[in-house]
Amino acid sequence: MPDATPKNSAIGRVTVATVIAAASGYLVLLLAARDLGAAGYAVFAVFWAAYGMVTGAQNGQLQEATRAIRAGIDEHAPASDAPPRGRPWLINALIGVTLAALVAATSPLWSGHVFTEHRWLSVLLLSVGVASFGVYAHLAGALSGAASWGAFAALLSVDALIRLAGAIAAVVLGLDLTAFLVITVIGSVSWIVLLLSSSAARRAIGLPGDVAARRLTLNTVTAMAAAAASAVLVMGFPVLINATNGDDADTATVGAVVLAVTLTRAPLLVPLNSFQGVLITRFVDGRQHLWSALRAPAAVVAAIGVAGSAAAWLIGPWLMTTVFGADFRLSGATLAAFTLGATALALLTVTGAAAIAVGTHRWYAAGWWAATGASIALLLLPVGVEARVAIALIAGPVVGMIVHALALVRRNRPTVASTRD
Repeated sequence: MPDATPKNSAIGRVTVATVIAAASGYLVLLLAARDLGAAGYAVFAVFWAAYGMVTGAQNGQLQEATRAIRAGIDEHAPASDAPPRGRPWLINALIGVTLAALVAATSPLWSGHVFTEHRWLSVLLLSVGVASFGVYAHLAGALSGAASWGAFAALLSVDALIRLAGAIAAVVLGLDLTAFLVITVIGSVSWIVLLLSSSAARRAIGLPGDVAARRLTLNTVTAMAAAAASAVLVMGFPVLINATNGDDADTATVGAVVLAVTLTRAPLLVPLNSFQGVLITRFVDGRQHLWSALRAPAAVVAAIGVAGSAAAWLIGPWLMTTVFGADFRLSGATLAAFTLGATALALLTVTGAAAIAVGTHRWYAAGWWAATGASIALLLLPVGVEARVAIALIAGPVVGMIVHALALVRRNRPTVASTRD
């Protein structure tokens, strides 16, 4: 079942797909900003962020599908008296539908505060998009678990290109904000395109997991809880910065800090998010020698982060003021610290992939929530915004990594029957 594609070729394909996805995302935002104007773009951006927050939690479905299917492929046929293995496709589809129903049912409580225009259309699209993303996340995880990297890369690319094509069509045809709201969620139907066109996708989607349905469901929900913490720490960090500011905070400095945090994270975290399936597959395969399997990706991330921090120190201040204007002035030391914080968060993503690969789901979630809680607490330190953000960015993920390391030490055994923790 696993694809025989060499590892270097697999990494190359996923890298190309990641570049396509990232470039397409930025182009959609650019087209929306230019076509809708400031007021229309503000409405679109809120919906885009809301969809990203919910589907960010659903990335836990992808992670557990990858682990369960990869471990299921590696296991021998179950004994005749063993409970039947769970079907990840069914569980993930039901989770997607349930989450969509929850969004719709609770919308009267929150939608009026979030969506200022096109309120009920936004709720409908968000619900449909979430349900579809449940299947998309499963297929992405199944292809990762089966090591079908060509089909996985195609899924990432088709998702992004559908959205980009829709944005271009909206601009050319002179369509309004409604079209861009639809475009936000339409990429998640890429799983339909892939199932119709790829035999590898059709083979992978129905693969069984390694544990019974009840355990698989619990594992998936736990992984989603961890992914929700990740979404808060990654996507919601600018909100946390604003929420913990005092009344005397300098608005210009806060704006520069928020922009710098976003810019310093993107080069590491955007591609790493696409490579989580690759990492989990690597760690499942190497679980008998987990520290050896962990060493190489951690070293690569750390080396990139250190090099990026040096570059941020040397040329970051010049780039900030040249590209974005004189108001965005920060010191090289501050930008280097923010880049180290992004590196720490990337390393937490790597240790998290290892933790879930060996079945320590509760420890995996605990690590992410510990990192989030520590970061929020450190943002309350009575120091300037630049210093407290830098401390929170670095120290919060380190706390999470310590939790994951404890889990890996505890579970670093030749076999991983411990999906029952």
